[in-house]
Amino acid sequence: MYSCLLKFPPVLFGMACLMSCSSANNKPLSVRFSADSSAIIFSDIAPAGLGLIRNIKGVDTAHADLITVLETPSDEDTAAMEHEVPGKLEVTDSTLVFRPSKSFISGKNYLVISYMNAKFASTEKIISGQLNHSVKAQQVILKR
Repeated sequence: MYSCLLKFPPVLFGMACLMSCSSANNKPLSVRFSADSSAIIFSDIAPAGLGLIRNIKGVDTAHADLITVLETPSDEDTAAMEHEVPGKLEVTDSTLVFRPSKSFISGKNYLVISYMNAKFASTEKIISGQLNHSVKAQQVILKR
C-alpha cells in the first residue's frame, strides 16, 4: 500500500508534503514554454516547496525527481516512441526553468510531469470521502 512512498527520496517526499499542505498558494502550477521556446518555465510554485527546492544540492542533476520532460510522438508520427529530454534545471527567485541539452523541436509534443504543488487532499475530498493515499502528478502537454 505504501510502496509508492518509498520511491521518493526523503527530501522530495518532505517537499511534496509541505506543498500539499500549504494553503498559501491555491493557484495550480503554471507550466509553459519561454517566449523563445528555448526552455520550459514552472511558475506559481508553492512558496514552501520553492524554498525546499532552493536547498537541494545539485538541483540541476536531481530534476528527474522533481520533473520529467518527455518528447512524445505527434499525431502523424505514431511509430515514434516517447523518450526523456535531458537538460538542466535552474532555480530563480520565483520560478524553475528547465533548459534542454538540445533545442526543443518545432512541431513536437512534450509531456511534462511534475509533483510540484501536488496535493494529497483538499477539504472537499476529505469531506466527500474521496481521499487517496498517493500524490497525483500534474501532467501537461506542450506543443512547440
